[in-house]
Amino acid sequence: MKDEGWRGLVRRITRITRDPSGAEDVVQSAMVRMLEYRRANTLSNPEGFVARAAVNLAIDERRQRARRPEEALDFVEDALADAGPLQDEVLRARERLARLKLGLARLSPRTREVFLLHRLEGLKYREIAERLGITVSAVEKHVAKAALFLTKWTETW
Repeated sequence: MKDEGWRGLVRRITRITRDPSGAEDVVQSAMVRMLEYRRANTLSNPEGFVARAAVNLAIDERRQRARRPEEALDFVEDALADAGPLQDEVLRARERLARLKLGLARLSPRTREVFLLHRLEGLKYREIAERLGITVSAVEKHVAKAALFLTKWTETW
């Protein structure tokens, strides 16, 4: 999991649990679950697995805390707290999105189309190849080209 993805997930879990010190532990536990699951199963989206597992663990933890009478007030605070992102997070996300749009505009139309079909619509390489009438190898090359370019494009953020 990339560093920014890790930090974003920790922030999300912190908002759910209202426990900044425990949020990293929850994400770490989710990573361990993903690694254990991957030993016996194929996993097409490990980051998604970790995110879902971390959210589930955070919700379980919050429920357990709510059952403890001495922490009942914390649960009320959690229920009333705004789960939305902080204003500075929204601003940074908008800036990153604008920069990403500029980067996507610099890709060739075919590469951009293949990349967006994969990343936004979640299509598998085979599905993209069938839809566009190209080989799976060509799809792999377009996705790799876009990912490499966008990685370099975003390094200066």
